[in-house]
Amino acid sequence: RGGVAMAGAALEAAKQLWSLLDEMAENDPQAYHRFLRQQRDEAELFCSPPEPHLCLRARPARGAGETDAQPRFGLLQGASRRPLFINVCSWKRVPAPKAPGDRTAVSAGPLEEVCGDGDPYSVIDIAYNPEVLQRAEENPEKREHLIHLTLKWVEQHCSLGLSPLYTLESLMLKGSLERMRHRLQGKELPPPHLSQSTKKELTLDQLLQTLEGKDRSDAPVLLKEGGVTQSGGHLIEEIASTDMPEKPSTPAYEMITVKDANKKPLNIELKIHLPEISSVSECDLSISKDDIIVEVPEKYRLQLDLPEQVDEETTRAVFNTGKRVLLITAPVAKPDP
Repeated sequence: RGGVAMAGAALEAAKQLWSLLDEMAENDPQAYHRFLRQQRDEAELFCSPPEPHLCLRARPARGAGETDAQPRFGLLQGASRRPLFINVCSWKRVPAPKAPGDRTAVSAGPLEEVCGDGDPYSVIDIAYNPEVLQRAEENPEKREHLIHLTLKWVEQHCSLGLSPLYTLESLMLKGSLERMRHRLQGKELPPPHLSQSTKKELTLDQLLQTLEGKDRSDAPVLLKEGGVTQSGGHLIEEIASTDMPEKPSTPAYEMITVKDANKKPLNIELKIHLPEISSVSECDLSISKDDIIVEVPEKYRLQLDLPEQVDEETTRAVFNTGKRVLLITAPVAKPDP
């Protein structure tokens, strides 16, 4: 009996809504059409899924036990933690800043540990409005700043110690598109304004207020202060930071391929001049079979594609403190039998 009563009340509310819309269509056709366009646009916005934009590979912050004589190889060599990937996504449901100096809204999914057929890793999805990402792509400094804020957000909200250094992956998304969308859309965002309003007894005046954007009390609420999101808090929050990281410079370097008497490549030797550092502990070195990345926070960044595939497990790095030169020797990988 209770269910029948609820259904009857819902039907009555629907009849009242249609009656008010009919009244608007008859008395103010222009407002009626604007109202329908607005609701259609809001529905399209609400239903639009997040799309992949770029993927970052984060690195753990340097531990207290690391010494000057121990170069770090980031997450690519000797790391005991799972690699952490950050999917930076584009999502129209995340509000865009109204003015250039406004804070940036961000929406995030949960941190997920993935154990598939390959090596286990962790992944988190961070979504921004497409306008924010577009402006970042048009300006390298803004892009670096947005990545810096993303790393800070993940570090604070996931209680992780992350380095400001990162690797930009060649793939746009780590994991499946379906899983990313599920993680981001799994938390319920505030529904469109119309569906909220239809739960109330509407008047023509309220519909007109909705049309003109005067009554937006149930729109997504943006946090006004930064900080860690509490459980049950708002899904969308703002990032505010005036600390624009200093753009690192590209250091001078020399790279040669050492060959044997038969001109077969043996080693790749890379000499990098780092006059502003005094210890190898300031360097962050990541090596894959195809490339090398050397970074010093806020000072240097060098990423090079290697002319030959190398064996990253036997690669060695030595820092000459007198000449301020980092010498990397990477043996060329042996071909598969």
